[in-house]
Amino acid sequence: MTVIDISPSVMQFLLAFIVVAPLLGALAALLPAPPGLRGRNPDQAVLRHGVTVAGAVLVAAIVLAAGFDHDHPATMQATTDISWIPALDVRIHLGIDGISLPLLVLTALLTFLCALYSYFKLPAGPSPKAFVALVLVLESGTLATFAVLDLLLFFLAFEMVLIPMYFLIARWGGDQRQAAAWKFILYTLLGSVVMLLGLLLIGLKSGTFDMVALATDNGRGLTTSVQVIAVLAIGLGLAVKTPMWPLHSWLPDAHTAAPTVGSVLLAGVLLKMGTYGFVRILLPVAPDGMRTFAPYLAAFAVVGIVYGSLACLALARTGAKGDLKRLIAYSSVGHMGFVLLGIATMTPTGVNGALFANIAHGLITGLLFFLVGAVKDRYGTADLDTLAGVTGAALYGRAPRLGALLAFAAVASLGLPGLAGFWGEMLTLFGAYSPAEGLNRPAFRTFMAIGAFGTLLTAAYMLIVVRRVCMGEHAPHSRLSPDEQPQQAPRTADGPEPSGTAGSQPSGAAGSPSLETAGPRTATTPQFADIHPYEAAAWTPLVALTVLAGLWPAVLLGLTDPAVQQLLAGGKS
Repeated sequence: MTVIDISPSVMQFLLAFIVVAPLLGALAALLPAPPGLRGRNPDQAVLRHGVTVAGAVLVAAIVLAAGFDHDHPATMQATTDISWIPALDVRIHLGIDGISLPLLVLTALLTFLCALYSYFKLPAGPSPKAFVALVLVLESGTLATFAVLDLLLFFLAFEMVLIPMYFLIARWGGDQRQAAAWKFILYTLLGSVVMLLGLLLIGLKSGTFDMVALATDNGRGLTTSVQVIAVLAIGLGLAVKTPMWPLHSWLPDAHTAAPTVGSVLLAGVLLKMGTYGFVRILLPVAPDGMRTFAPYLAAFAVVGIVYGSLACLALARTGAKGDLKRLIAYSSVGHMGFVLLGIATMTPTGVNGALFANIAHGLITGLLFFLVGAVKDRYGTADLDTLAGVTGAALYGRAPRLGALLAFAAVASLGLPGLAGFWGEMLTLFGAYSPAEGLNRPAFRTFMAIGAFGTLLTAAYMLIVVRRVCMGEHAPHSRLSPDEQPQQAPRTADGPEPSGTAGSQPSGAAGSPSLETAGPRTATTPQFADIHPYEAAAWTPLVALTVLAGLWPAVLLGLTDPAVQQLLAGGKS
């Protein structure tokens, strides 16, 4: 069944266009704009170019999804297979199935939303031309990673995203951006070198780099020792990108320093490349090696779940001076732990849960980073103690729509039933309860119990964040409401102005009077601008899809389940 009937040749063109168009758009962004397209502001012209290219890619991805045969999601569709390096049997092989299609659409959607958001709220930094070009190169590399079906092409696409993300952090990031960017590039490059060795080992020992042929063979052409070495090498590279504890330490720094759109893309799509590699390559190509390492992968996963939650609780406590972006970054370590746990079960239930959790995390955490970026733009800080203080954010009273959206994203992240975050975690835990044959069932049930405990910790820190940021805190020994508190301290108008007050507010809170012009009778509490139209346009699709996936999980599971069943069966339906 297809939504619209599209010929195979058009499907091939659409997939090739989706992969190549962002790269061509990046090159065009660096060229001088034609006189008729420059407009009054050349910077806005290049930003408009980025929105146009990302929008065209999103439209093509939606049409591709509409033309996808949903009755046969396990079959590779829109395939292109052209010989590239005959001596090594390396081919330009593209195709999509029920596993890769949701990730392809998610990447196109998030990139378009980031381009739209940046058109109105460009992060401070060098030339907008470079910014647009880097975002489009990043999109092209990510889309290629999910579309290619050759091991060496997969590696090239996997590496293609590193340089643009490095520069987005290093040139458009915040405090400590250089150190965070170097940490990101060093960790991921070192992991990739080891991964390349594993990919070459598989290709040379099996005689092909074709991922479809290798999945169909299901490891029968590789000895157990080769599979074990390959899983160890490739798994390390993928684990760094995921990131898996204890290889995660680059992630909080990168997220904290990155601009808002950089954090959205890093959490929403780049982290998915690592877990996609586990499912697409290691599970079908080296099943014996995966079976050897599955208990260790599951153990690291549940440690990451608990560790990430405890780190968030530590950052959320009063007086910890925790950064809200850093807290959400640590929450990603926990959420990706559930994805790794599902993969480690090697069962259809667990792997489907992992794939569902991948998409849910991209939607929810992408929304969270958008919202935290908006709060930081308005208040000038993401420090939790400042945001929760008596002159802090108190979003329910000062920006109620923004506060409601932050609370929505938080409860979606903690796995509230009826929203997207619930199904992935539940299916993952069910998969751990009954892992694949040959795996230690008592051990995996222990992992399941630890993972379930992690969901309670997630709920704890998310609710603390909502209470502190959205409700604020009262001054001790005072019966006045938080809105009335700042009026009791007019002396700040005559002395040094406290950080984050209206007189030093960023441009996002336009219309708020400063202390210098308002006089001592004016409250020092910043009056936030509530949601702007461009913010609503960028965030509404994420909210709608979070609700849709939570209420109608068959939309995703109907695509992934047949493909996962066939993948685990070695290409046999």
